[in-house]
Amino acid sequence: MGNVLCALIEKSDGKEIAAKVSAEFESDPTSLVFKSIDEFDGEADMIIDFSHHSATNKICDYAVKRSLPIIISTTGQTEEELLKIEETSKSVPVFKSGNMSLGVALIGCLAKIAAKAFPEADVEIIEKHHNRKLDVPSGTALLLADQIKSVRPESTYNIGRHENGKRTKEEIGIHSVRMGNEVGTHEIIFATDSQVITITHKAENRDLFAEGALGAADFLIGKGAGYYNMDDMNW
Repeated sequence: MGNVLCALIEKSDGKEIAAKVSAEFESDPTSLVFKSIDEFDGEADMIIDFSHHSATNKICDYAVKRSLPIIISTTGQTEEELLKIEETSKSVPVFKSGNMSLGVALIGCLAKIAAKAFPEADVEIIEKHHNRKLDVPSGTALLLADQIKSVRPESTYNIGRHENGKRTKEEIGIHSVRMGNEVGTHEIIFATDSQVITITHKAENRDLFAEGALGAADFLIGKGAGYYNMDDMNW
């Protein structure tokens, strides 16, 4: 994702890369590459993080130290890391989303509409990703489930159904598939005794996540300290 983001920035108007940070490479300031974010003390307007949730605390500390807005595009944060993000948002603007795609934000809105329209429907979410993805279920699947739960507060999550027994009326089933080089597909199924409604989003490549992050960067410029997400964008 870092490479995809850099490629889009290089093709964009009015945006440029201040630094590229990755623990996988040795620092080379002439190429704007740094092994640790703490090594960079140049000018910048924004941090966009597509690394790994384990870097959350360090990036948040750096953002506060430099008074820089931060876009957190990683998922799988621990409770401690989520609290760190929330605390950071009291000092600088923080934008976090389980998925940076505007298309996913749209199907989240559609899912809320469907959940209201069919309050008795069984709800199942199926997410598919490449075989190298670490977190299960995906942050996007949880984001979509949370959207549905916002209009069905009694909902419970059954992640990876693995026991015999009848499903409950309140449960949202969440299922994960890991295979090949699948970029990301999310399917939300609303099923009643008489009909089935399916809402699907499929990522064809990883550009859409970088596009969403750059859109979030435009949105965040000039904002005050706070915790922002896709719902705050005027799209």
